[in-house]
Amino acid sequence: MKKKKFKLSNLYLILVFAVLYAPIFYLIFYSFNAGGDMNQFSGFTWDNYTAVFEDVRLITIVLNTFLVALLSSLIATIVGTFGALAIYYTKKRQTRNALLSMNNILIVSPDVIIGASFLILFTFIGFGLGFASVLLAHIAFSIPIVVLMVLPKLKEMNDSMIMAARDLGANNWQVLSKVILPSITPGILAGFFMAFTYSLDDFAVTFFVTGNGFTTLAVEIYSRARQGVSLEINALSALMFIFSLILVIGYYFIQQHNVTKKQKNKKLHQTEAVTMR
Repeated sequence: MKKKKFKLSNLYLILVFAVLYAPIFYLIFYSFNAGGDMNQFSGFTWDNYTAVFEDVRLITIVLNTFLVALLSSLIATIVGTFGALAIYYTKKRQTRNALLSMNNILIVSPDVIIGASFLILFTFIGFGLGFASVLLAHIAFSIPIVVLMVLPKLKEMNDSMIMAARDLGANNWQVLSKVILPSITPGILAGFFMAFTYSLDDFAVTFFVTGNGFTTLAVEIYSRARQGVSLEINALSALMFIFSLILVIGYYFIQQHNVTKKQKNKKLHQTEAVTMR
């Protein structure tokens, strides 16, 4: 029975991943089509990828998208990390729960509402739509994600280490930089990567706050799709998928490195404890 259950669970996982990845591989497959459309594969070619790199406007939009994603994720990671610290160290439980609930509301709120709210706000205060408006909007919806990534690591942290550091004469900055931040680094990295990926593929919020002189890749693909998706977009999507895959693999190795480092430190402390005995 156990073997049958194991096989059925594997089959279920294979089906789930097949449903999720089949459209992506279908898109990538036709990015090499020489026929110019997705109706029939008529031959293999690299021309669609060459067209991506020859399209100066598209390359500029890709660079703008990565710039917004990088800056917004960096700023959101800094603000979100300190926001998580503020929530975690809030003494009153009711206040802490209220702050956490306000943070979670931004995550569950529809992107259309968030985008429309920012559009109304920017219009009301006379703030021009463009790079700055998109950046601010991306920072705003990325901060709650970082907070949720960092908070669990704060709860896992050993508070006795902070007390020991203070007993040894460490000031607040030393406690933060030498004890707290190293302990929650995996959560900070997870928050950064999550914010980066959310910013890269965001469409709804960006669609509301982008201006005439600035756009991102998601908005550009939507604009071109209304005229019919060209295989140039297929090629670009394939490149973006590979880049995302590299990010995921990189994050996996960073996590593995942190786990290995913790295990080595734990063994070292155990060895020192045995030696002292």
